[in-house]
Amino acid sequence: MDRRRLALNIVVFVVLVAVALLILNPPLWLVSTGEYDEATVTAVDANGTELATVDVRIADTQSKQRVGLSRTDDLPPGAGMLFVFEDESVRYFHMKNMSFPLDVIFVAGNGTVTTIHHAPVPSATPESDLRTYGGTAKWVLEVDRGWANETGLEVGDRIEVPADV
Repeated sequence: MDRRRLALNIVVFVVLVAVALLILNPPLWLVSTGEYDEATVTAVDANGTELATVDVRIADTQSKQRVGLSRTDDLPPGAGMLFVFEDESVRYFHMKNMSFPLDVIFVAGNGTVTTIHHAPVPSATPESDLRTYGGTAKWVLEVDRGWANETGLEVGDRIEVPADV
């Protein structure tokens, strides 16, 4: 095989690999999420006393979960996003492409808060250096950082999610 044909084959291969990577893992600005359903969730303490409510956008598809709040400039008071999964499992989140800090609240299938992280805005570091926040959850609630402290929400309290979510 001559050099030109070899070079052409290499270029074609590289282009095909790049296209395949874009199809399998498109950049966030190319991901279509469609419209978000909305709901209100209620935080209650261990005694059942209401602590606060949050109006949430529902992230119940893989594309909505991947984008998360990264296309949001800020959250108004009492607003957030609820990530909905089919089952309870250990979940991991990171703050890629976020412009404001969050409380990331992991909620078990029975509504019990299992973990609360107070996540700052990531610095301009490579993706491999992003901090990962994990916990056991069927739902993950993201709200403005400080919300959990302001409302008094603690691990062991509950997040009441509407039955149709």
